[in-house]
Amino acid sequence: MRMIDIIEKKRDGFELTKGEIEFAIKGYTDGSIPDYQMSALAMAIFLNDMTTSERVNLTMAMVESGDQIDLSSIEGIKVDKHSTGGVGDTTTLILAPLVASVGVPVAKMSGRGLGHTGGTIDKLESISGFQVEIDIDTFNHLVNTNKVAVVGQSGNLTPADKKLYGLRDVTGTVNSIPLIASSIMSKKIASGADAIVLDVKTGSGAFMKSIEEAKELAHAMVQIGNGAGRNTIAVITDMNQPLGFAIGNALEVKEAIDTLTGKGPKDLYELCLTLGSKMVYLAGKAATFDEAKKMLEDSIKTGKAIEKFKTFIAAQGGDGSIVDDPTKLPSASYTYEVEAPEDGMVSAIIADKIGLAASLLGAGRITKESQIDLAVGLILRKKIGDKVKKGESLVTIHSNKQEVTEVKNLVYDAYAISQNEVQVTPLIYGVIDK
Repeated sequence: MRMIDIIEKKRDGFELTKGEIEFAIKGYTDGSIPDYQMSALAMAIFLNDMTTSERVNLTMAMVESGDQIDLSSIEGIKVDKHSTGGVGDTTTLILAPLVASVGVPVAKMSGRGLGHTGGTIDKLESISGFQVEIDIDTFNHLVNTNKVAVVGQSGNLTPADKKLYGLRDVTGTVNSIPLIASSIMSKKIASGADAIVLDVKTGSGAFMKSIEEAKELAHAMVQIGNGAGRNTIAVITDMNQPLGFAIGNALEVKEAIDTLTGKGPKDLYELCLTLGSKMVYLAGKAATFDEAKKMLEDSIKTGKAIEKFKTFIAAQGGDGSIVDDPTKLPSASYTYEVEAPEDGMVSAIIADKIGLAASLLGAGRITKESQIDLAVGLILRKKIGDKVKKGESLVTIHSNKQEVTEVKNLVYDAYAISQNEVQVTPLIYGVIDK
């Protein structure tokens, strides 16, 4: 078998076999196939797309290129959740204990953030003593004991995806549905999940700007997941403004605590119930989504959800008392208000600019080596559709720097205020399960 023949076959629009895809991925991973040939194949895929069978085979070839996490010793159906990203996306901090509180095992491997704010692991490190690095046997034991554990990604998962991801970034082949979908799904499958719930964002603060693009990606990932033997559901959700109120690591932990006690932002609460109900359903703990949602609502009302969060924190060495006293979380030295320049109604919030403002404060990392300031960030006081009077706070800045002019200017650039009635976009655009 020769790589040039595989490139030409895909260039001419023909379907690649499982063996041809495995040959290409294995060769590229071990270095016997050079970058320039894989670049050519990636461009051929970009231009000619892939069939569902090709997408499944590409994903599984990437899964098999490295380690695969064995979660078979954990009792029950393990359901993973993945979000395609956004600003203020605190869902994992809430979903992990919430879903575990109704008896569904949540064995979550998460990464560190590179961008606006930290990832789930960075956020958890806002909690004094919390251990994000534990061995797989301890991880499995914790999930069997408490139904929940969250650790940093370790080992050599999907090395083919890491190499191909870097290549796509410099060859104009990033925006390819089969390549995006196989990249995301290979990591989820290699992480040992039995079933997967996908939160596919759309809007100004998302990778997929239009609903049509988001639906296309969601369909592709659901087909790959089901084709690989993992029950998979995707939810198309809005990211035309940040989710919730908090953007920043310790600030988002506090917001997660509020949400688990029923006092959090309405949009974050509703999204977590929607995603969580899909996880509970796929785990076989409820016959319908509505029944699953009711179980989660009851868990929050009775206090089971927040108690599970305490248990989860303590089991991984963290200080569970932060639940009752969030002032123990890292806090910034200064707060500043960004005041509305006029009366009206908030008509838009450009999520990317809010994310950049948080990053300038130190809430995110620009490179892997960057140090995150866990205390800093933003609290949104007004969301799209809210009325505002001149001088009222739009955003509270939490900073360890006294000079925040650039941050304030970014917030002003992000907000639009209208004198007319504003149409608020829906939070959930649809569910794809086939």
